[in-house]
Amino acid sequence: MASQSTRREHDLLGEKDVPADAYYGVQTARGLENFHISGVQLRLYPDLIKALAMVKFAAARANHACGQFDGTILRGIEGACQEVIEGKLHDQFQLDVFQGGAGTSTNMNINEVIANRALELMGHQKGEYAFCDPHDHVNASQSTNDAYPTALHVGMALGNIRLVAAMKELIAAFRAKGKEFASILKMGRTQLQDAVPMTLGQEFEAFAETLAGEILALERVQQAVLCEVNMGATAIGTGLNAPVGYAEKCTQQLAAITGLPIQLATNLIEATQDTQAFVLYSSCMKSLAIKLSKVCNDLRLLSSGPRCGLREINLPPKQPGSSIMPGKVNPVIPEVVNMVCFRVIGSDLTISMAAEGGQLQLNVFEPVIAACIFEAQTMFINAARTLRVHCVDGITANPEICRHYVDYSIGTVTALNPVIGYDRSTELAKEAMLTGSGILELIRAKKLLTEEQIAQVLDPAAMTGQGRFA
Repeated sequence: MASQSTRREHDLLGEKDVPADAYYGVQTARGLENFHISGVQLRLYPDLIKALAMVKFAAARANHACGQFDGTILRGIEGACQEVIEGKLHDQFQLDVFQGGAGTSTNMNINEVIANRALELMGHQKGEYAFCDPHDHVNASQSTNDAYPTALHVGMALGNIRLVAAMKELIAAFRAKGKEFASILKMGRTQLQDAVPMTLGQEFEAFAETLAGEILALERVQQAVLCEVNMGATAIGTGLNAPVGYAEKCTQQLAAITGLPIQLATNLIEATQDTQAFVLYSSCMKSLAIKLSKVCNDLRLLSSGPRCGLREINLPPKQPGSSIMPGKVNPVIPEVVNMVCFRVIGSDLTISMAAEGGQLQLNVFEPVIAACIFEAQTMFINAARTLRVHCVDGITANPEICRHYVDYSIGTVTALNPVIGYDRSTELAKEAMLTGSGILELIRAKKLLTEEQIAQVLDPAAMTGQGRFA
């Protein structure tokens, strides 16, 4: 007998008591006992929970249209799904993101929560599954093998929309600094050696542009692969137990509910075993991680000092940097974003191995793929805001230091190649290195150019290419 604080449910393995106030049921309870792995619960990824509810919402409408159950059950399921989509009942998703079973525990978690909340909306008690059953109604015409990966596709697309928005705000912050620093002349560097002049604004505009290219790739891969689903495939892609027309109806309903251009895969057997969409999306995130980490490396280099580094820019001081060295302030914000990028790059390898490990008609390792991608999206969204608000927006320049490097750099000699030739320019560079003189100083001393020629050849706008490609 179940106590007043529990209710008794049963499944393949027998009876089990479930907390009376829980919206989840017996199969979720077994998953809670079995999987104590990462400590990261499904509820920490709301895009996934919402996507699961959207899939069940679409399936219920399609099932009703195919005559699988009546309007009373439909309205109960719709009401419960809508609440989850709105962010309610997410505390009922406590399963570890790492789980065996190809996502079955997660699928049953949403089935049980929707069924029990639907029962309440229909005027019944939790567990009275004769009126709305997790399997026969919420999971009707479905398998974990189509419902779960479809929810992953939808959830990742929802997360990608938020990720793209956060990154676009970061890109806008870099572009704003590009305009602010447009007139500050500085030395460009290649291989950490003096190269040729540029502006600090050009450097920051390049940061924006390199990230913008990665965002475009994320948007394209979302459109191309994340919005293709295998709903109606059921167990392996043959559609067993799904009525005729269900797959098309469910896909149409899912597109309407999500607002995404959801399309049904052309070959459901192939789509059910294939995880390439996740590999491609992860690859785009890895590429973004590489670019973003490189930008953070540059911010740390450009702000190095304060007396013995480049010190061309100043990052906002956020906290004391040492427990032993007074006055030290570290670039903690770019550093933490670097670490996020390292994690995302590592997760891409996990995803690749999980995708490769699939066998025959199903890949059972989709839960770890999901854990890696949703974690990466979450960290990227947080990192983009952190870098923008706590670092980029507050960056200031040191124009005098930037100009000092230009005046004393040997790199400006490159601009003289078209005027005095490569060999003569090389001689000047060598003499400047030996004597410690500046290039401009030597030009005047040797009377190689008139002041008018100097002004023309070493004009900042000409040296930095401004207007050249307009």
